[in-house]
Amino acid sequence: MIPKRNYYLNDYFDMFNMPLNKEYMKTDIYELDNKYYLEIDLPGIKKENIKINYENGYLTISAEKNVLSSGPNTYIRRERFYGEIKRSFYIGIKKDTDLKAKYFNGILTITFPKADIPKKETKNITIS
Repeated sequence: MIPKRNYYLNDYFDMFNMPLNKEYMKTDIYELDNKYYLEIDLPGIKKENIKINYENGYLTISAEKNVLSSGPNTYIRRERFYGEIKRSFYIGIKKDTDLKAKYFNGILTITFPKADIPKKETKNITIS
């Protein structure tokens, strides 16, 4: 017998306070051989449901996991994520053609060359 407590509502409202993108898109970033690597965990998500967009220096990864149509209509508890998640990273490269991506065993790996860091320019401003 399941205790008649208000667990379901607490879980429901806690969901809105959870950092979904970081919780479900755990990412490791490292550099090797003059390139950066992003390894993003996307378990259970099909390759065709992952989108990668690059715009104005920002790399945005979005993924969608649909609810399974088979299964019971009434769940006592659901902890597996269903829906859309999205996460952005500023990478600042000049050309999107430098981005390479592959997906294997639930891990999305994105590589891109290190961008040349612009030299800091110092400029004195005269007060008039």
